[in-house]
Formats: sequence, structure tokens, C-alpha cells
Amino acid sequence: MADTDLAETATAHVAWDQRWQREDERALWRTVDPDVQAIVPVLETRGARCVLDLGCGIGRHALFLAAAGFEVDATDGSPSGLAEAEAEAERRGLRIRFRRALMTALPYGDASFDYVLAWNVIYHGSPDVLATVISEVKRVTRQKAPFQGTMLSKRNAKYGLGRCIAADTYVIDGEEDKAHPHFYCDEAGVHELFRGFTITYLVEREHRTPGSWHWHFVAERQV
Repeated sequence: MADTDLAETATAHVAWDQRWQREDERALWRTVDPDVQAIVPVLETRGARCVLDLGCGIGRHALFLAAAGFEVDATDGSPSGLAEAEAEAERRGLRIRFRRALMTALPYGDASFDYVLAWNVIYHGSPDVLATVISEVKRVTRQKAPFQGTMLSKRNAKYGLGRCIAADTYVIDGEEDKAHPHFYCDEAGVHELFRGFTITYLVEREHRTPGSWHWHFVAERQV
């Protein structure tokens, strides 16, 4: 991976660190996504125990998973996001192992987790960065373990806007949420990215604003 890719991607967690310091921003990210809620019975049926929330932000999903009885590790590159998540975990009496880390270098051993979640996280970078992140996720998950997350769709209204810094990767200078790299893909691109996984769930959904199309996926690690 080129050093410039890492440097560009590093700006995402820096920008989010500033956003997590504002209560108006934090308030937008406290609700657990229904797709994450829906996977809990699947994990329970499989006997999943150890889970990772990669890019946990202020901890909405890590907190939910811990309350559901899982052993939760959670990482993020933002100190302010982690501080908020840790404070809320303490307030609720939940035990979560928080660690500051970038998504390109996860501080865990091979095959550590029965499930990995990365919600609105891994598309912050070029294709090379994304390939590194997916390789790291594959490394830390156990065979047949599900990896759940989101990708930006090429149907998204922001696709193609701003500076193109790599294939299907754009930066919109001066726009808070898009001033760092965002990678977009179509359905075929999702399948191409997750070679070595079997995609068991893939749906395209709008998020809070019109045109904010994302792919929601579950992909099970194979060999």
C-alpha cells in the first residue's frame, strides 16, 4: 500500500474526532441499526461469544452487543469518540475492551473473533486501503464467522463529486463529511471486494438523507 493512501485515509478519524466532540453530532449516532439488531439471534444460534466493533465511534453498537451478552472489543481512531463510548459503558455497567487503533492495522491475533462489525467505516479510503482493511478483518475472524457492515453505493448522490484520488474514490474539499476519501461501488464491486468471503446478505438502503445510498452486507469468512 502506498504511504499516500494511508496518509489520506488517516484524515477520516481526525475529522470524526472533531465531530464526536459536539453533542449535536453525537445525538445523530446513538440509535442501533435494525440490521445489527437482527443479526443477534443468528450469532446466538451459532454460539458466537467474542465480537469486534471496528470503528465503534461513540459506541452505539458496541454497547448494544455488550448488553446482549457478548464479549466485546471495540476500536476507533478517535480519542473523543472512545472517551464518550467508555463513559457510557461505565454508566451502564457494561464491560467493553476499548482500544485506539486504525482499521488498517487491527491489534488482535489471528482468528480472534466470532463476528466483526464495521458500520459506516471501511469505505473511508482508496481501493488499496480497503483491500488492506478487508485482509485484516479476514485475518482476525474465525472461519465461517460473519463480517457485517456497509459500503457506499454508486447510486449515492455524492458519487463522482469532488476530486477523484483513486478509482471510484472521491474527496469533496470543504464539505465536512466528505473532506476525506470515500470509496463507492456497485453490486459487482461488493462481490469482487469480498473474495474469500461468502456474501449471505446484501441490500441497498438509503440512510438519513435522500440519496444517501449504502450497501448493507453480511459476508462469512471462508478459507
